[in-house]
Amino acid sequence: MRKENEKRVVILGGGVAGSLVAKSLQFHAHVTLVDPKEYFEISWAGLRAMVEPSFAERTVINHRDYFTKGDLVTSSAVNVTETEVLTADGHQIAYDYLVIATGHADPVPKLRGERLQQYKEENEKIKSARSILIVGGGPTGVELAGEIAVDFPEKKITLVHKGPRLLEFIGAKAADKTLKWLKSKKVEVKLEQAVDLNSTIDGNRKIYKTSVGETIEADCHFLCTGKPIASAWLKESVLKNDLDVQGRIMVDENLRVKGRSNIFAIGDITDIAELKQGFLAQKQAGVVAKNTRLMMEGSKECWRETYKPHPAMALVSLGRYDAVAQFPFLTISGRIPGFIKSGDLFVGKTRKQMGLNPHIV
Repeated sequence: MRKENEKRVVILGGGVAGSLVAKSLQFHAHVTLVDPKEYFEISWAGLRAMVEPSFAERTVINHRDYFTKGDLVTSSAVNVTETEVLTADGHQIAYDYLVIATGHADPVPKLRGERLQQYKEENEKIKSARSILIVGGGPTGVELAGEIAVDFPEKKITLVHKGPRLLEFIGAKAADKTLKWLKSKKVEVKLEQAVDLNSTIDGNRKIYKTSVGETIEADCHFLCTGKPIASAWLKESVLKNDLDVQGRIMVDENLRVKGRSNIFAIGDITDIAELKQGFLAQKQAGVVAKNTRLMMEGSKECWRETYKPHPAMALVSLGRYDAVAQFPFLTISGRIPGFIKSGDLFVGKTRKQMGLNPHIV
C-alpha cells in the first residue's frame, strides 16, 4: 500500500542493474519493478550452470527474495508516457521517477523452476553429445567452450567465429592468450568463417557447412552471438527521439535520459561509451539509486553523483581455474586471474550485495 505523498519509482527490467536499484530504493519510495520473469539471474554465471546445473540454484533468484516491500509486475513494458508506463498485460503504472534497465532482448522462461529445468536440459544436451559446435567467439562463446572443455575433456569442441580474432571487444594480446589456451584444451577454432546452422544428416551425424566450404561434424550446436537491445518498444513512445542510431538511450552524466529530469537509463541499453559488462551496470545502478534518493529529498543539483565511463577492462573465464584478464596497462592469463573470477564467478559477492546469504539458497 502506497503511503500518502510517497514518491513512486518504476523500474523496467529486473536484470543485474534494475534489480539492484529496486533493492536499494524499496524502503525509500513506493517502488514497482516490472519484469517479464519472476526472478533475477546472475547472467555471467549462466555458462557454468550449463555444465553444472546445481550452480543455478544460487544464480537464479526470485525477485521476492530480495525485493520484499514494493510491487512486482510480471510483464513487459510496451509504452511510456510523461507520467506512466503501460505493460503488455494492461497495467498502467504512474511514476514520479522512472528507471529503464531492459538490457538485451533475451527470451527466457517466466518461472524460476522453468529456468532451472532449462539448465538441466542444456546439461543433458552437452553430456549426450560426442561433438559440439559453438558459434561465436565473443566472451559467451569463449567461456562456454572453456567450461565444456574443462568439465568434459573427452568432447570434440569446434568454435567458429566470423571475425579475424577472438574477443574482438578487447585487445589482441588477450585474444592471442585465449586462443592458445583453447588450443591447449583441444578446442578447434575456425576464424573468419560463418556457419549455416541448417545441418544435414549423414547417417547418425549432423554436418554443418561453413562460409568457406568446410564441413563440421557435431551432434549439437550452441549459438553464442550478440542479442539485440531491448529498446524497440521505445520507438513509438515519448522517448522515441532519445535513442541513438543503434537504439541505445542517450543519457547525461547523472544517467538521466538527456533533457529529462526524472527518467534514468542504466545498463546495456545506454549509449555510454564503455564495454557493456555486468559489474559496470551494477555501478550505474548505485549512481541512479543515490541520485533518485537525493532528488526525492530535494537536494541541490550539484550534490548529485556523476558517472564516468570506465576504460576497457575484461576478465574472461577459461573453465573453473583459469582466466584471461585485460587491464589498462597489463594483460595476463592463467591461474591468477582465474583465482579472481573463475572459481565462484562473483556469485557469492553478488548475492551478498543483494542482501542474501552468499552460499546457501
